[in-house]
Amino acid sequence: MLLIPCPWCGPRDEAEFHYGGQAHVPYPEAPASLTDEEWARYLFFRDNPRGPFAERWSHAAGCRRWFNAVRDTSTNEILTVYRAGEERPAVLEARAAQAACPARENEAVQADTGVWGQSPQRGPGAEPLVSGRGGEGEDNQPFRHPTRGRIQRDEPLTFTFDGTEYQGYRGDTLASALLANGVIQTGTSIKLGRPRGIFSAGVEEPNAVIQIEEPFPEPMLPATTVELYDGLVATSLPGQGRLATEPDPARYDAVHTHCDLLVVGAGPAGLAAAAAAARSGARVVLADDQPDPGGSLLGTGELLDWVAETTARLDAAPDVRVLRRTTVFGYYDDNHLLAVERRTNHLGAAAPEKVSRERVHRIRARHVVLATGAHERSLAFADNDRPGVMLAASARAHVNRHGVLPGRHAVVFTTNDSAYAVALDLAAAGVAIEAVVDTRPEPGEWADRTRRAGIEVLAGHAVTATDGAPRLTAVTVAPYGETTGRREFAADLLLVSGGWNPVAHLFSQAGGKLRLDEELGSFVPDTVRQAVEVAGAAGGVLDLARVLAQGAAAGARAVEAEGYTSEAPRLPQVAALPQTPPMRVFTVPGREGAPRFVDLQRDVTVDDLSRATGAGMRSVEHTKRYTTAGTANDQGKTSGVLASGVVAELLGVDISALGTTTFRPPYTPVSFAALAGRDRGVLSDPVRTTALHEWHVAHGALFENVGQWKRPWYYPQDGEDMETAVLRECAAAREGVAFMDASTLGKIDVQGPDAAAFLDLLYTNMMSTLKVGMIRYGVMCRPDGMVFDDGTVIRLGQDRYLVTTTTGNAATVLDWMEEWLQTEWPELKVHCTSVTEQWATVALVGPESREVLGSLAPRLAVANDDFPFMAWRDTTVAGIEARVCRISFSGELAYEINVSPWEAIALWEALYEAGAPYGITPYGTETMHVLRAEKGYPIVGQDTDGTVTPQDLGMSWAVSKKKPDFIGKRSFARADTVRPDRKHLVGLLPEDPGTFLPEGTHLVADSVLPAPPVPMLGHVTSSYRSAALGRTFALALVKGGRERIGERLYAPVGDRLVPVTVASPVLYDPEGARRDG
Repeated sequence: MLLIPCPWCGPRDEAEFHYGGQAHVPYPEAPASLTDEEWARYLFFRDNPRGPFAERWSHAAGCRRWFNAVRDTSTNEILTVYRAGEERPAVLEARAAQAACPARENEAVQADTGVWGQSPQRGPGAEPLVSGRGGEGEDNQPFRHPTRGRIQRDEPLTFTFDGTEYQGYRGDTLASALLANGVIQTGTSIKLGRPRGIFSAGVEEPNAVIQIEEPFPEPMLPATTVELYDGLVATSLPGQGRLATEPDPARYDAVHTHCDLLVVGAGPAGLAAAAAAARSGARVVLADDQPDPGGSLLGTGELLDWVAETTARLDAAPDVRVLRRTTVFGYYDDNHLLAVERRTNHLGAAAPEKVSRERVHRIRARHVVLATGAHERSLAFADNDRPGVMLAASARAHVNRHGVLPGRHAVVFTTNDSAYAVALDLAAAGVAIEAVVDTRPEPGEWADRTRRAGIEVLAGHAVTATDGAPRLTAVTVAPYGETTGRREFAADLLLVSGGWNPVAHLFSQAGGKLRLDEELGSFVPDTVRQAVEVAGAAGGVLDLARVLAQGAAAGARAVEAEGYTSEAPRLPQVAALPQTPPMRVFTVPGREGAPRFVDLQRDVTVDDLSRATGAGMRSVEHTKRYTTAGTANDQGKTSGVLASGVVAELLGVDISALGTTTFRPPYTPVSFAALAGRDRGVLSDPVRTTALHEWHVAHGALFENVGQWKRPWYYPQDGEDMETAVLRECAAAREGVAFMDASTLGKIDVQGPDAAAFLDLLYTNMMSTLKVGMIRYGVMCRPDGMVFDDGTVIRLGQDRYLVTTTTGNAATVLDWMEEWLQTEWPELKVHCTSVTEQWATVALVGPESREVLGSLAPRLAVANDDFPFMAWRDTTVAGIEARVCRISFSGELAYEINVSPWEAIALWEALYEAGAPYGITPYGTETMHVLRAEKGYPIVGQDTDGTVTPQDLGMSWAVSKKKPDFIGKRSFARADTVRPDRKHLVGLLPEDPGTFLPEGTHLVADSVLPAPPVPMLGHVTSSYRSAALGRTFALALVKGGRERIGERLYAPVGDRLVPVTVASPVLYDPEGARRDG
């Protein structure tokens, strides 16, 4: 969360505040003296600078005070706050002193995952060949290496996959634990149902997508990213998951994080960048998606001492914050990045209840270094999807990270140098490398080293087929591009390396452009408009020494650009290694009829892409949509560039002419729960109920949500549908007596010597002349003259009023009052307090309502002369102290009885009993709407849309001509608000009295629709069936509506034009005779 310092309450969560726009834009002293242009400038024009900007804020959920804040709009930082009425501070410190590691709950990121072709620190043959069983205590994990890996062997874990129980260790992923147990198949493909196995070791995994069943269900997770925990229960998937049927019990939250430098990825480049900035005094955040920093070095087993030393130094630095298990998934304008931190996912059922499972970080960084590494690219060859086919560097990562041998006998298929280091390392770990198959005719020094280690190297060859059901058992090899001279190798593991794709997703999201690196054979970052640098493999640099130097230089430049002094970090010495240019290969000819898969997750083959180009597709964006390649939840991490290369070959063009598909956030899937954070359930949409709610439930009421309140909608009796129930309730209110729970209406107590003057400024009509004991209907407008809210004002005393508002607008009106009072008229001595929940209100309506009230209030004179319309009285009703108001929203004789909510049920039941002889009927909001619409009473928000003035509603009588000013008055003189063709509220009567007009229906002038665009005269705002009128009717906003009364218009409903007659909005009792009984 963003902490905003309230000048009165101190730092508080952003959710407690309400934004009020630009500060220091005072309300004009004499609006009437302004020209239309000057008034329009005040109304509509506000500054929108980049950088420090003075704004109004209200601590709405705290002290309710308005204040000013200076916020940097490019970083979202609050630079300073000061009270309303104070001058803006003259000098602002752009970088407020803020620690990069503020105190939060157990705060714990995205690694440089490329490989730089380094040979392992252990020589070939240094470790014995393992047998079919693992090390001591690992008899049930036959593919577990006895010494390799970073797992905690003293902490065994039990998990279940597809109904079978297995053992693993703390530090395993689900994928590595399955491999250790000899399980490589993890599901079937989505379209073809082919068996699929673990293909990688990271977020790029396209095959091993599983469903967690316990302890909390979660679908479509790559097994390579699921950290193993005790009690984990997971199942394989046929390409798609299942949503949980129960609400997620875990907590999720979000925080705002500000820094001078964000480093994304804690591999060699990222660690070097953060180390260079660590002691500069700049605020540094290092984010990586793994539990431990190190990135690709953890997969190769290199420089581990330097990794540990640098990590310890960063953890201890006061201005550095290391976010582990945190994936930066979105990059937006002004260096705004989103990241998700997985805080307790790895703990399973042992996770603390009060710590959020995941946390979204909304990061504002002055500079960003992307050290996101590279993904190894696959190749499209025959039957390349069998379980046992794996990316080469991923197999090495499984060995060195998790101590797992992905197979016993391996063939390595490569187009570049990096796979040779894999072959040598796996051979040292005990895997029998049957052959290294290299498409290059002259692979160079790496091939010679491998041959010296006793491994056969087949230069100028390629894999042309695989066999096995379901797991790989054999690999067929032939000279590259030929079908003769084939050899077959028995193998349960085929390691593939078709080159490297820099992870440029975030760079592209930042608006960066990519270019083709001819030597690398892939797309690398080029130009970008934001303050971001790319370092290491993410920029196409695969030499480890250059990666380290580039990362350190990028980190130093970033903090020096902000005025800090960097410190050269200690970088390890890395020996220079031989390099032979890679060969750009995308497809490999092979066994006739065998599929060559490009996108494993979508089952897209070379033949599918061929059909797309044959159909005329010439863009990778088009072939993507035609074939669905790259549209699965892995977003084409292993297939994107491969698909572009295949399409380029099919079209006979260079891949640089096609480019890549668009990289969009999120980089990896993010759960809706994490994005929602705390904003879900009752914290997102609180449920408010009145003191009478249980009675409504017991008597069969159906409810609708109005401004978070559960309001009775209607009360169906046995066999009644909504229409029948509402007509019955309407008839009771018009012919006998009915009552409604009106407790949800907003109520604001306004007190003080200047209360009358204040309300005169807020309302269009005069409130200062209202006598004590009387009530007046009033309308509030915005400064642009448009209706904002309406309600009644009750004068309780000389300096005290009770204001009622619409249910949904109660909080907004109170905020509105406080904003004007605190920021524009602070000299007025007025206090406003919400008392909505301090009163329960019952509306008693109908010709018999006076009889019912009189029987319960013997001390109250209820005759019309004694208790006139728009008056109120304090009395007792059924022995309960009450305030009774003569108000009607139905046009009938009616009363609103206000009591303490503690007495509400007693009052309600007394009315129910006293009204029984008259057939008293409870009614809901739908009946209320019908009754008020019959009388032409508008509902703000339904019959208004933010462009409607009181005059448009036919309420000129509610606009004072005597007051010198009120909010909105100046706008009533603007040319736009006096146009003769403004929309007016009118009634509509369909020619067929049984035809119902759906709300929102447009209105046209002619009985035949012209060719588009069709000129619209207006639209239906409210539509009902009326028991009193014996027909359907509607209210509508129609251009020049009052001048059109009696005209025929047409309403397109479905495939017909319904003729309607424009009428007065007051369709029932236009004389108002029924109001007094």
